[in-house]
Amino acid sequence: MSTAVVVCAVTAVLPGAASAEPMTVPGVASDSGAGVERISVATDGTQGDGDSAGATITTDGRRIAFSSSAKNLTSANPVTWERVFVRDRWTSQTTLMSTTAPPIQRPVISGDGQYVALWGLLFRDTKVFLSQVSSGSTIGVNCPGLGCGQPSLSADGRSIAQAATFNRPPSRQRIEVRDWRTDTTETVAEFGHTVSARPSISGDGRFVAYQDGRAEDVFVWDRTDGTSSGPVEGPSKAATLVQLSKDGSKVVYLSGSDTYIHDESSGSDQVVPNARGVAIDPTGRHLLYAPHDANGPSLVLRDLETGTDAIVSNQPASAGTDAVSAGGRDVVFHSTADDIVPGDTNGKSDVFVRRFH
Repeated sequence: MSTAVVVCAVTAVLPGAASAEPMTVPGVASDSGAGVERISVATDGTQGDGDSAGATITTDGRRIAFSSSAKNLTSANPVTWERVFVRDRWTSQTTLMSTTAPPIQRPVISGDGQYVALWGLLFRDTKVFLSQVSSGSTIGVNCPGLGCGQPSLSADGRSIAQAATFNRPPSRQRIEVRDWRTDTTETVAEFGHTVSARPSISGDGRFVAYQDGRAEDVFVWDRTDGTSSGPVEGPSKAATLVQLSKDGSKVVYLSGSDTYIHDESSGSDQVVPNARGVAIDPTGRHLLYAPHDANGPSLVLRDLETGTDAIVSNQPASAGTDAVSAGGRDVVFHSTADDIVPGDTNGKSDVFVRRFH
């Protein structure tokens, strides 16, 4: 596999960028304005009796997938392990995704909201389970070898990017893209080690950003011509991949205590100092990050074009990749705080969505 080195110009985004905290309207988010809504509830609004976390959101912000140990979110949740649910914000419907294993990390929902993938344990190996949202049923169990890591889905859910490990005990791995409709697998990269090698796929399935954990490098694979570019961070940095934007234009990676947003077309980088990048919206314009300063907000959404910040949560909160809808309109996160919305009395970690406009 040929590798072209991209030399990046870095443009600093100063930490003193203008801040504008959105209006908070606790309870239910609506099209009429900004607000916060608790997502980890039953269809009738009953709060969960267990911890909920690990949320991802669709491109239009309609559907949110999350994991939960709550047993009262649907009437069909008899097992004791953690399960995956999808909340439809337009219909207020909460649906249980049928799987045979608890999730190891957060589930991933496709951009169109039709499919959910999760990384779970099957016997002693890890597999990727794919469920159809409309039916809630599992339509495939995917992964060769001993197992796979956290998956990344294309917008239509057809292409699944994952890191697969082989041999027992595991000694090598590869980055691959699985097309479950044609039952074909494409190898993106192979490594003679098992140090973290997580991928992130673009919405159209053409580009795959991935990291070589041992070399601490991040690359981008173009499936159209079968070529790889990178390392995107240049030769002088150690990088950890966060996410590729769904339009394929931006690659977010961490290096040291800073977050970098690499522009694929220009080869230049923006840097957000003293911050941990968490996710980027599908258009590549809005970055969700966690400041390292413990005295400020826990999650912040930055408009990379204007340099302005909007506070997602002042209370302790966490989020992961695919947590921002298109245009930065919605951000999903989880928190144990009981004062984000009224009536939070369950004493559990809950999933919330903040709407900005």
